[in-house]
Amino acid sequence: MSSELGRICQVETRRWVWLICLVFAVVLMAQYVELPYGNIISSVLPDGRNQGSAKGSSLPANLTSYSSESSNPTELDNLNSTPTTLSNEKTDTAIITEKKNSTQESDSFLVSNSALDNSSPTSKPEDNVVPTQENRISGDSSMPPSSASPEMSPTGVNLTTKDGISSVPSISSMNNDTQEKLHNKDGPGTPQSNNKSPVKKRPESQEATILSISEMNNILKKNHASSYSQGPRWSSAVDQRLLDSKLQIKSAPIIKNDQGLNAPLYRNASMFRRSYELMEQTLKVYIYKEGKRPIFHHPPPVLNGIYASEGWFMKLLQENKQYVTENPNEAHLFYLPFSSRTLEETLYVPDSHSRANLIKYLDEYLDLIVAKYPFWNRTSGADHFFVACHDWAPAETRIRLNNCIKALCNSDIKEGFRLGKDVSLPETLVHSKKNPLIEVGGNAPSQRTILVFFAGKMHGYLRPMLLEQWQDKDPSIKIFKKLPKSKKNRVYIEYMKSSKYCLCPKGYEVNSPRVVEAIYFECVPVIISDNFVPPFFEILNWESFAVFIPEKDLPNLKNILLSISDRRYQVMQQRVKQVQQHFLWHTQPIKYDIFHMILHSVWYNRVFQV
Repeated sequence: MSSELGRICQVETRRWVWLICLVFAVVLMAQYVELPYGNIISSVLPDGRNQGSAKGSSLPANLTSYSSESSNPTELDNLNSTPTTLSNEKTDTAIITEKKNSTQESDSFLVSNSALDNSSPTSKPEDNVVPTQENRISGDSSMPPSSASPEMSPTGVNLTTKDGISSVPSISSMNNDTQEKLHNKDGPGTPQSNNKSPVKKRPESQEATILSISEMNNILKKNHASSYSQGPRWSSAVDQRLLDSKLQIKSAPIIKNDQGLNAPLYRNASMFRRSYELMEQTLKVYIYKEGKRPIFHHPPPVLNGIYASEGWFMKLLQENKQYVTENPNEAHLFYLPFSSRTLEETLYVPDSHSRANLIKYLDEYLDLIVAKYPFWNRTSGADHFFVACHDWAPAETRIRLNNCIKALCNSDIKEGFRLGKDVSLPETLVHSKKNPLIEVGGNAPSQRTILVFFAGKMHGYLRPMLLEQWQDKDPSIKIFKKLPKSKKNRVYIEYMKSSKYCLCPKGYEVNSPRVVEAIYFECVPVIISDNFVPPFFEILNWESFAVFIPEKDLPNLKNILLSISDRRYQVMQQRVKQVQQHFLWHTQPIKYDIFHMILHSVWYNRVFQV
């Protein structure tokens, strides 16, 4: 009996062993074919085993990653043609929280066809200092802002390489080393940004995808042909008026140059003229009354400096009787009247290294608007807009205000700026609020004896390269650090008025007031700033009056400019004088000036979203 019992126990043991083996085999098979949630035993497999999923994998998007190393511009077309979608895990706090370590990180991201990956946040170091926790951000707006979240493409995709960090080439006469992009722009320096720490280079990695102006043109056409905006939740009479305006703009009759507009300056002068006329006849803007001063409804008392655009626009719109309406039901656009500069000055806690309270303040304001009015919910904010020139504005408005039409000075494709929806705001350096047109004008072409000129602070990685490449290397090329102070900035202005070409290299950010300064002083702008969307891009044909040089071609600066014939230069310089009217502030706005151009670009992009 004992021998029979032993035999039965052996049989049962074998059955259990076979059963366990069968279960294990089924689990392995599920892992191999990548069934949903199939990586149950991924922790016991070698690294990377579950990364080789096929295209048809049913794993959640945030658990699988596909990286594309292609620089095909058509891929970027797709990225910049649909609204941003963010996962529920992306909170406002995550956008601004700093990683508390001393690891050197880069803020340059390759626009790739990868899935949203919330597991690899990156933050933005300063330009000229080691990115420690103590010197990430200062209270001065010229310091690079911080972010602990991955940069998002217009489709909500994490704009990182497969390694989580990407880079762009530096400028060198010998080779293409990598260098670091930094996160601010022209403006007063700080102890951190002005110290003598060496300029850090980007970690060597893949080159970041760069959009040329022609590629931006193609994306703009695509995006105006296919709307960003979702259909409204309920219909309104204003929608039909916008559709009628869109049809009239598309079928605009051909105009002649003698009607006040020089056709080569514009993408389509006929469409621009018709759109402008319809704006004058039709547009109504409602300004929300809610919001506490000084952040809301209160243009900065000092309407000069590099952030002046947002204050001037707010002041002139609030005083306007033609476009502003007291009846929100007849409004085509809704203006959120806050100053991004005053928001930073009022609420940012020095040395806090956090913008969480700034973002929260805007969120609470939006909650108030949504609770009190139905208009935001009708269009998900697509008919709302704001005007912001401070560098932090893109990050502060990336979540809740993302569906708005954003008029931004920091118009960087890689920072989420969307062609055909957002508006590139001119960054204007106003010296006198009583007379904003002071010193406007310049010498005739025959009196411009300097080939090219630049002077300014060494913000970012590009300007030190410019200085190294060209300072004191050629008598026709005048490249300086910031010039010594002179009465009314006379020396600097005379250089710009006496130069054929004025360099507009990026600082910490892609934008620079030198673009508009060059136009003020009738000097042909030479823009050296990859992925920068120039002002009023949806209207103006920038290639007709400005020169665009990729950052990597800085060593060829002189050859590129000398390749432009004298006849071509004279045509471009004359066009700079003609386009100047669109960049001038007036204490009382006039037709086609900068106030009307900002408002028109918001109107124009809204019409083409419907």
